[in-house]
Amino acid sequence: MEWWQILIIVLAVVAVVLAILYFVGKKMQKKADGQQAMIDQQKMTVTILVIDKKKMRIKDSNLPKVVQDQVPAYLKLRKMPLVKAKIGPKITTLMCDEKVFKELPVKKNVKVDIAGMYIIGIKNYKK
Repeated sequence: MEWWQILIIVLAVVAVVLAILYFVGKKMQKKADGQQAMIDQQKMTVTILVIDKKKMRIKDSNLPKVVQDQVPAYLKLRKMPLVKAKIGPKITTLMCDEKVFKELPVKKNVKVDIAGMYIIGIKNYKK
C-alpha cells in the first residue's frame, strides 16, 4: 500500500468516529435537556438546617434502598456530595450539586431549591 492510501483510510475512520460522536452527543444533549426540564418542574424552595456535608459513596450513605437502586452503576463507584439536613422535624440525607456543595454552610439555616432528594441551588442563608 502506498502512503496516500493509508492516509485516506485513516481520514475515513476519523470521519466515521467524529460522525458517531456527533450523533451520540446530540442524543445525550436532548436527554439532558429533558431531565433539566423535569427538575425545573419539580423544584421547590425550602429552608433546611445543614447538619453535615460529606463526599461519600452512595452504598455507604444512609439513602433509601430505592434511591440506591436507581443510581446508575458508574455513579455508585464515585464519591458523591451528600448533605445531612433537617427539613422540618425530619433529618434526611440529600444529594447535592457539586457547585452548591462547595457554597453550602454547615450548622446554618439555608433556603435551597430541592427537586426530590437533590439540592440544585441556594437562594440565601441566615447568618
